[in-house]
Amino acid sequence: MSSDEFFRVLGALVDVQRAEGSRYSSFSVRGKKFGYFWPRTQTVGLKQTLSEQRALVAERPAVFEEQFSSGGFGWVVVCLAGVELDELSELVFEAWRLTAPAELLATVPDPAPSGEEV
Repeated sequence: MSSDEFFRVLGALVDVQRAEGSRYSSFSVRGKKFGYFWPRTQTVGLKQTLSEQRALVAERPAVFEEQFSSGGFGWVVVCLAGVELDELSELVFEAWRLTAPAELLATVPDPAPSGEEV
């Protein structure tokens, strides 16, 4: 998985704003952050539910790392080299979905194939 593919996934979402820091980029929707990208380490930080955060880290600790928990959500660091495009797409969509206001949710289709949950 490359950073270019990560940015293409972000480009499919509605109303994403990118802000540049000295060591990372952050991504928000309507002023609320849902993701980060660290180019030096080729990792992203994504907002998830607490249960998803725990499951990802327990399943593949070489790929996923607990970043922090806040406001009932768990943030997870994802090593881009360890994930496939479809998995990262679902994680990014979920981070955006957990953050976006309701009126935006209806404008972007769920990337999970029909019959599967994100």
